[in-house]
Order: sequence, then C-alpha cells, then structure tokens
Amino acid sequence: MLRLCLRLGRLQDSNAVLSHYNEFAENCFSDVSLEFARSTRLLKSMKADLDYIFLKLRSIKSKILATYPDAFPDDSTSDAFDRRPDLELPQ
Repeated sequence: MLRLCLRLGRLQDSNAVLSHYNEFAENCFSDVSLEFARSTRLLKSMKADLDYIFLKLRSIKSKILATYPDAFPDDSTSDAFDRRPDLELPQ
C-alpha cells in the first residue's frame, strides 16, 4: 500500500510539472505566433514591393531598348538575365 501511495505521489508531481510546462509552452507559442504572423505580413509586403520594382525596371528597360537599340549588350536582354528563383513554385 505504501508503494502505491508513493507512485501516486510521483504521478501527481509529474502531472503538476507537465501542467506548468504546458502553460509555459502555450504562452511562448502565443508570443512566437504573433511575431511569426507579423514577419510573414512584412515579407509578403516586401515581395509585392520588389515584384513591382522589377516590373517597372523591365518596363523602363524595354522603353530604353525601343529608343536606343544598342543600349544593352545582346545577352542582357534574354530571359536568362533574371535568375531569381520563383519561390511560389513547389519544389
């Protein structure tokens, strides 16, 4: 009977420790998830800004090429010039 009481006491102690850890983990998760969501919004905004910038740059480059055909070397006008990976494609 004494052994059973010792085991019960250990299980109750373990349960209390796990309960405290769960509360701590829940608080940490809520803090991290807010920061993660904020960072995700920032990255999406930055990507949209960069996409707009590169679109404008391609437009300006095409206008320059239309006005001054010799402005850029021949190999710089190909699609291979933009070597940025498309992060939206699954890999």
